[in-house]
Amino acid sequence: MCLLDYVEAWDEQRIQCYASSHRAADNPLRANGRLGAACGIEYAAQAMAVHGALLAPPNSTGAKVGYLVSVRGTQLHVSRLDDIAADLLVEATCITRSENNILYQFSVSAAGVLLLEGRAAVVLNAEALTSHLT
Repeated sequence: MCLLDYVEAWDEQRIQCYASSHRAADNPLRANGRLGAACGIEYAAQAMAVHGALLAPPNSTGAKVGYLVSVRGTQLHVSRLDDIAADLLVEATCITRSENNILYQFSVSAAGVLLLEGRAAVVLNAEALTSHLT
């Protein structure tokens, strides 16, 4: 399920993507005929995943597997996304990064209006962190 339409811009620290799928009647995140604003977190998570893939070294087989492990400080400024007429601008900025962890600040806006924002922690290669337990 890819919710994003395209990447507008990116660099080592941040990514900007656009999406129109929030208006689609068959959006897989819809429940009871609506798309709640909290679903914007999934849009942000997908932008973070794309960012990781874009940052993968050219000679690698792909990006490291990442797991969204926490979302904090999230503020929903609207109750739903499906009634937003404009395309969504999904932005994620890396606040800090280590070999196995990334902390992103994210936001989702439309037509210059902030819809939701927060921070998300991503753990990379979680299997390696637990391999000593087996």
